[in-house]
Amino acid sequence: MAEEHKHEESIMEKIAEKIHGHDNSSSSDSDDEKKASSIKTKIYRLFGREKPVHKVFGGGKPADIFLWRNKKVSGGVLGAATLSWILFELLQYNLLTLFGHISILALAVLFLWSSATTFIHKKPPHIPEVHIPEEVVLQLASGLRIEINRGFTLLRHIALGRDLKKFLMVIAGLWVLSKVGSSCNFLTLVYSATVLLFTVPVLYEKYEDKVDDFGEKAMKEIKKQYAVLDEKVLSKVISKIPKGAFKKKD
Repeated sequence: MAEEHKHEESIMEKIAEKIHGHDNSSSSDSDDEKKASSIKTKIYRLFGREKPVHKVFGGGKPADIFLWRNKKVSGGVLGAATLSWILFELLQYNLLTLFGHISILALAVLFLWSSATTFIHKKPPHIPEVHIPEEVVLQLASGLRIEINRGFTLLRHIALGRDLKKFLMVIAGLWVLSKVGSSCNFLTLVYSATVLLFTVPVLYEKYEDKVDDFGEKAMKEIKKQYAVLDEKVLSKVISKIPKGAFKKKD
């Protein structure tokens, strides 16, 4: 009986050890998961981005076009923009003249083709109905509205004298924009922006880890240089400004 009792105690001890080991392993797994999640949250993303690049562009079809999810559509849009720039900028073609000539040619060909089919007893050409999808237009308009409102909010915040750093950054950006505008006309500027829109986001999405790593190092260096500038120049300038100048307004 004593031996049976000892045997039962040893079995119970083994079961307890297994349960205790399982608890330790499960707790260690949960700790590892927490550590991994904390490491993931600490990853630096350019401009403080928290969403994927596709979501940043609003998702849906516009984002698919900019990020080349549909290569035929994206290539067609970029090709049309390139052709327009060549015609209007390099060849100095007028928009109304081009539209009139293309319309005359297309209508004349279709009219003659449709008229000829009645004499040769064949079906007239199939002319598809062309319309712009409402969903795509609304998505583009919604995304544009959000960015414009965000820009107006930033400009108002700066105009109230609440952020000297952003004020200097916006002034520098507007100065660069004025220099770019003086060196090229509006059509070239729009085409350049279109090319950048169709190349930079897709390249960034492909190499985002490397770009974010470089951006993190660049931002650290910029903050270091700004701290030096703030200590030597900006702090002295602000000290000379009356105290009520940067007071928040209702």
